Amino acid sequence: MNTVYPFDLKELPYSYETLEPVLGSETLHFHHDKHMNTYVNNLNAALESYPELHKYSLCELLKNIENLPQSIQTAVRNNGGGVYNHELYFSTLTRVNANTHPSVLLQAAIERDFGSYEEMIGKLKQAAIGRFGSGWAYIVTDQEGNLSICSTQNQDVPNLENVVPLMTVDVWEHAYYLDYQNRRPDYFDALITLINWDIVSKTYEER
Repeated sequence: MNTVYPFDLKELPYSYETLEPVLGSETLHFHHDKHMNTYVNNLNAALESYPELHKYSLCELLKNIENLPQSIQTAVRNNGGGVYNHELYFSTLTRVNANTHPSVLLQAAIERDFGSYEEMIGKLKQAAIGRFGSGWAYIVTDQEGNLSICSTQNQDVPNLENVVPLMTVDVWEHAYYLDYQNRRPDYFDALITLINWDIVSKTYEER
């Protein structure tokens, strides 16, 4: 996520069939190749006429929305957030039955801050299915390693000055409608089985 303008559509770290039957290949083609690619193109279009901003990473742009030219603040918030959220979402998924687990360090933090892994997932599910309309639910950490759950609407991101997002659940309907129709809770329960806790743990330990 530290690349600069012009931003590229990052390839999926797995084939389109890898996440079946939880997420079908058709869903991934639409979600990654169409939806995410639109955010990348729109972000580049917003930044094109502002060469002074081309040296900034995606995180730097999102942390400094209020300091950007007013005419592109909304475009960068929406499309830059769309790129950031989708990169995080796709990067923390893996194949069915990959059997990954939180690291010893992350598991200790989970038990300290939530009581158990099951309690954390329950709170994440509440945030995901309770988000009205479109948005995201996250597990985040602060710089001291304290974990919490948060949710954002549309393509907003958490406050990147204060927290590091570890993983996210996309609750825009295009993320799951072909496979689950309006059954968001079923989508959540299935998606959690795809989380690559090795990647999440690495991000936590490198925060």
